[in-house]
Amino acid sequence: MDKIRNPFSPGAGSPPPELAGRENILEQAHVLLGRVRAGRPEKSLLLTGLRGVGKTVLLNEIERLAQGEGYRTILVEAHEGKSLAVLLAPHLRRLLFELDRLAGAGNKARRGLAVLKSFVGAIRIKVGEIDIGVDIEPEAGAADSGDLEVDLPNLFTALAEAAEERGVAVAILIDEIQYFAVAELSALIMAMQKMQQRQLPLVLIGAGLPILPALAGEAKSYAERLFSFPDVGPLSEADAAKAIHEPIDEAGESIADDALGEICRLTKGYPYFLQEWGYQAWNHAQSSPISLEVVLETTDIVTKRLDENFFRVRFDRLTPRERRYLRAMAELGSSSYRTGDIADTLGVKITTLGPVRANLIKKGMVFSPSHGEMAFTVPLFDEFMRRAMPDFKA
Repeated sequence: MDKIRNPFSPGAGSPPPELAGRENILEQAHVLLGRVRAGRPEKSLLLTGLRGVGKTVLLNEIERLAQGEGYRTILVEAHEGKSLAVLLAPHLRRLLFELDRLAGAGNKARRGLAVLKSFVGAIRIKVGEIDIGVDIEPEAGAADSGDLEVDLPNLFTALAEAAEERGVAVAILIDEIQYFAVAELSALIMAMQKMQQRQLPLVLIGAGLPILPALAGEAKSYAERLFSFPDVGPLSEADAAKAIHEPIDEAGESIADDALGEICRLTKGYPYFLQEWGYQAWNHAQSSPISLEVVLETTDIVTKRLDENFFRVRFDRLTPRERRYLRAMAELGSSSYRTGDIADTLGVKITTLGPVRANLIKKGMVFSPSHGEMAFTVPLFDEFMRRAMPDFKA
């Protein structure tokens, strides 16, 4: 098998050769973009799901759709240690200058830059990090209170009005949105409420872990009226099979039915793992069709790659106490774990585990699907923990 022609591409956000099973989400995005472009209100989207389900891939595809429909886009990734304001400001500057260069009457893009300069001054972004322009004076009283919940809606309004004046729309896409503080998420929600109320051409499309709906509800109780929360889960067996066999077929090769079924079973339908198994099975096969024997031989290779990369980078960020907590979860062997059972497995009182649990949630390793329960955010991480800590004792 020619490795150069291998159609699979495992990686963070790498587009798969076949985006199977996501038609409903892409249709939601299409409707959202079309309605807002036409001046009709519609809920923005916040995609939720575990690691490795393809949320970043979907954001990239939605950005492509938006650009095809005439949107100006901003795509950023949130992370620990960088505030929402600092993350967005340089991109808003770039976008407002683009709008200012578009032909058309009116000066709302210049006003938007003046409002952005006031916003930047109020939150004290270093001058060297973002230069709005010496010929633009800040607009006093606009987005300069220093209160993000007041200033961000005003800034988004200035941006959206500038876009509307130039006959275009704006899509802001944010990955890993769960890393924002509650006040930052609250400001985003308030800004989008203002967009809906005034029917301005600006949409927000975000992606994050399954805790995102709860975080949004905690930030503002009316969040569910402004956003839809599509669940990006593992693919069905039929879609998982399609994600493997169609790229192979299009490359002029084939895979045996039992080999295809084994890949679907091993990966449990998670897109990232499908790409890994498909990639390695192709490279390991001497000729077509890819056989069950090849898949079974490939499994050790894939497991080692995942352990050394996908899982290990997350494991290495953990303290010894956090590792023991996750190992205790894995010991229980189910998909959802009661906090009391985790404490019993560790032989400690449940009240002593609060700080560890909070740190693991903050690091994006676990989430609470319901009261008193915990679950991994990373698929198959329980199996990795059993391999990584085989001599675990409570």
